[in-house]
Amino acid sequence: MNALISVSDKTGIVEFARALHALGIKLISTGGTAKLLADQGLPVTEVAALTGFPEMLDGRVKTLHPNVHGALLARRDVPTHMAALAQHHIDTIDLLVVNLYPFEATVARPGCTLEDAIENIDIGGPAMVRSGAKNWKDVAVLTDASQYAGVLDELKAGGAISDKTKFALSVAAFNRVSCYDGAISDYLSRIQGDGSHALFPGQANGRFIKLQDLRYGENPHQQAAFYRDLYPAPGSLVTAQQLQGKALSYNNIADADAAWECVKSFGTEAACVIVKHANPCGVALGADALQAYSRAFQTDPTSAFGGIIALNRPVDAAAAQAISQQFVEVLMAPGYTPEALDVFKSKVNVRILQIALPPNAGPGKSDWDNGRNAVDVKRIGSGLLMQTADNHELALSDLKVVSQKQPTPQQLQDLLFAWKVAKYVKSNAIVFCKDGMTMGVGAGQMSRLDSARIASIKAQHAGLSLEGTAVASDAFFPFRDGLDVVVDAGATCVIQPGGSMRDPEVIAAADERGVAMVFSGVRHFRH
Repeated sequence: MNALISVSDKTGIVEFARALHALGIKLISTGGTAKLLADQGLPVTEVAALTGFPEMLDGRVKTLHPNVHGALLARRDVPTHMAALAQHHIDTIDLLVVNLYPFEATVARPGCTLEDAIENIDIGGPAMVRSGAKNWKDVAVLTDASQYAGVLDELKAGGAISDKTKFALSVAAFNRVSCYDGAISDYLSRIQGDGSHALFPGQANGRFIKLQDLRYGENPHQQAAFYRDLYPAPGSLVTAQQLQGKALSYNNIADADAAWECVKSFGTEAACVIVKHANPCGVALGADALQAYSRAFQTDPTSAFGGIIALNRPVDAAAAQAISQQFVEVLMAPGYTPEALDVFKSKVNVRILQIALPPNAGPGKSDWDNGRNAVDVKRIGSGLLMQTADNHELALSDLKVVSQKQPTPQQLQDLLFAWKVAKYVKSNAIVFCKDGMTMGVGAGQMSRLDSARIASIKAQHAGLSLEGTAVASDAFFPFRDGLDVVVDAGATCVIQPGGSMRDPEVIAAADERGVAMVFSGVRHFRH
C-alpha cells in the first residue's frame, strides 16, 4: 500500500506517518512535508522521483502529473486501467493525505492583500483530493487531522479501510473542496475594479454543516434540519451543549436563538429573557439569576407558560427551584450548579442547554466578540435578501432630547433598557419598562396603536401598573395618537427614532402631555 502525504497544516502528521510506516505502508510526499518526515527519520519518497520531473515555479507545479493522478484515478477492478498503469510503470496510490493551503486563515488576517490571497489558492491539492475522492472505492482520502485516528484503528485491526469509511472520507473531501472554493469565490467576488472590497460578494456561497435532522419543521407536515456555520461564532446557539431533555424542535431552536441573542446583549448585567413565538414576553435585570427570572416572569405569566428562558448568569438551586414551578420548553444559561441540575432531573422533558458566553459579550464589543452574525439572510422565492445584521448599540450620548421636559437619569436608563428590548420584538413593537423590567410588550401588529393597546392590556392582566413607565417604539410615531395611548396608560417618557414628517406634531403632543421624549436616530424594524 502506498500513501501520498502533502499537508499544509502539519498537526499530527509525523505521528500518523510513523504509524503508517510501522504498518508497512510506503510513504510518498512533497516539499516541506517530505523534508519534515525525512528529518524525523522516516523513509520517504519525493513526488519528483515518481513523476521524473522536479518541482517548479516555486512549488506551484509538483503533483499535476499522470504518474500521480493516474495512480489515484485508476480503478483496480478495470483490467484496462491496471494494464495502462503497468505499461507506464505507475504504482497505485491507495491512501491520500492532503490538507490545503490556508486560504481562509490568510484572508481573515488584517491587512491581507490580493497577492497574499492569490498565493494561498491551492491548485494541486484540490486536484488530487478530487481524483482520490472520485475513486473512493480504491483510495482513502484524508483531508483533516481529526480523521487520522479512525483510519489507523481500521488499518491496525484488519489491514484495510472499509468501504463505509472510504465513502465517508470521500464525501468529507468533496465537502472540503466545495467550502474551499466557496471561500475563494466569496473573497474574490467582493473585489471591485479599483481594488476596494464590496460589502457583499458578487456570488454568495453558503457553507453550513448539518447538526441534526429534526422531527418536523414549523408544522408537523413540514420536514426540517438544523445547520451551523462552517466557522460558528463563539457563544452562539449552535455551540450549545444539551444537558438533558427531549430533542430540540424547529420552533424551539428559532425561539431559543431569539432569547439567547437578546439576553447576551446585556453583557455584565444579570438578565433574563423569556420568549414565546419569537417575541420577548418578559425581560428583566436582577442582582442574580433568581431575581432576574422572577422579575421577567412577572411581565406576562400567561405567555411565559411553555416559553423559552435564557439567562446570562449561571443557574443555582434557588433559580432552578423557581423556574421548575413553571412549564418550560427550553432553558439556556452559561452554566448550572450540580444542585440546579438535580432540581430538573424530575422534569425530564425540559431541554437544558449550556452555552458559553462569548468573550467580552455586551455593548461596545465587536460582532465576533459578541458571537453575533455580521450578516443576516432571509430566503424569498428563488432568491435571498442579505443585509448587515442589526447590531447597532445605542449609547446614552446618542440620545437627543426633543421635548421641553428633560428625562431624569433613572428615566434615561429605563429608556435605554426599553430600547434594547424593543430591538428584539417583532414590528410593530411597543415596550413599557420600569426599573430594568418589562411591564408590557406589544408585538407584531399591523398598527402601532394596536401594539400599544395590547401592551397595556397585558400589563393589566399581569396586575402591573404602567404609571411612571418608559416606553420604546421601534419606529417613529406617524401621528400623535400612538403617543396619547401610551401616555394614557401611564408612560412618563418615550424613546422613538424620529424622522417622521409629523415629528413636530408628536413633539408638541409630548409637551402638551408633560412627558419627556428622546429620539434615538435609528429604527429597529424586525420582520
